[in-house]
Amino acid sequence: MAHLVWFRSDLRVSDNTALAEATRSFSEGDVYGVFFISLAQWREHDWGNPKIAFVLRCIDSLQKNLKELGIPLFLFVEEWFEDIPSSISALSQALGATDVYANREYEVNEQKRDGLVEESLKEIGIRLHLFHDQTCIPPDEPALRTSTGSPYTVFSPFKKKFIDLFYSRPKHVLSRPPKCSWPKKIPTLPKTLANVAELDFDSTLFALEWPGGERDGLRRLKNFSKSGLEDYATQRDYPALDNGTSGLSAYLAVGAISPRTCLAAAIRENHGELTLAKNGAMTWASELIWREFYRHVLVHHERICRYHAFKQKVDREVQWRYDEQDFEAWSTGRTGYPLVDAAMRQLLSTGWMHNRLRMVVAMFLTKHLLIDWRWGERFFNQHLIDADFASNNGGWQWSSSTGTDAQPYFRIFNPYSQSEKFDGQGEFIRKYCPELSSLAGKAIHHPSEAQCNELGYPLPIVEHRAGRERALDAFKR
Repeated sequence: MAHLVWFRSDLRVSDNTALAEATRSFSEGDVYGVFFISLAQWREHDWGNPKIAFVLRCIDSLQKNLKELGIPLFLFVEEWFEDIPSSISALSQALGATDVYANREYEVNEQKRDGLVEESLKEIGIRLHLFHDQTCIPPDEPALRTSTGSPYTVFSPFKKKFIDLFYSRPKHVLSRPPKCSWPKKIPTLPKTLANVAELDFDSTLFALEWPGGERDGLRRLKNFSKSGLEDYATQRDYPALDNGTSGLSAYLAVGAISPRTCLAAAIRENHGELTLAKNGAMTWASELIWREFYRHVLVHHERICRYHAFKQKVDREVQWRYDEQDFEAWSTGRTGYPLVDAAMRQLLSTGWMHNRLRMVVAMFLTKHLLIDWRWGERFFNQHLIDADFASNNGGWQWSSSTGTDAQPYFRIFNPYSQSEKFDGQGEFIRKYCPELSSLAGKAIHHPSEAQCNELGYPLPIVEHRAGRERALDAFKR
């Protein structure tokens, strides 16, 4: 008799609901883990090399951590989701598993895959247990609704209700599961095991900056709690600061650390309470609740998974531009706007971008250039090491004024004033746009035509006022 834990976007052993349930009170038999490497499916979902490489490093770490607990983790290559039902059924039978445990994933294709797996297992008498684990409060929680019983589509009341609900019914962080007995004999497996090191893929991409794995995630959380959390509210918008943000987004995206663990750290810093306060800890908690909000939106409005906007009427009626030359300038950091270009170059060279700058560059693409937000969303997915569908989609639709609780269309970030406000001395710009390093004062934020020509920096591809007026006109119509 055995239990099988199917890992997906929950690459950790601590505070893992499915793993905890599989090992709880299971004194007889063996516990196994399995992960399916689906490169083709990941590519179709616009996963880029940075994220895939990070996931592979986290899997390698997870395999070692599970071994310490006496749990083998089997890795198999199944290129497409549709191949997983028969594979997991065959594996379950080979192991003598009576039950398969997994944490829910909410995107449409993932839910379809899980339905097929459940059917396949049921045919051979094996039960599939699915748990809510990606969020602190499950998206199907009936108490987390408006007064009319509808899911929230505006963040502020969602946050208030979330805090009331969470505070009245705190969600405890699950401890590391107990050590199991390593199986006396591994049964003959139905197919060949995969080895991360032998995959035809460079899993070391950005490994120096982002080692990956649960232990590194917990280390980052500990360091941030000590040296960055207290000042988060005042420092989080300044991209030149090294400890202005937590650096945990990639670990949250793949489940190498749980949102409950992060929220618990913020609550500890706030004297054991989750409140609406705007200090460092609660400002960070608010960002974690934004993450929850976008997952709830995804569950209740699945069209978002099909490249449709939340505000479909706005999206249909705005005459988006599909200018490949302008998009190329934006995506390579050659727009002539220093802060925008520095942000895009940070993304290309590190696999990550500061959150304030994500809003700046997204609004520049969708408002100043009036280019379809889906182009930007896809580019981010392909280049971000912390690519997370729900959060990425929510952020892009917020910036393009097509999503839930979206930025009103007439509020358009001025890249020059954003630059002066959040990179006053130009430190961040100089780091990623070294050709501008000799400039000082306002010139670093808005170089003249003569300075651009002398330094080999591009002229603005659209004049700020003209781009803004074009966007206002398009949305008014």
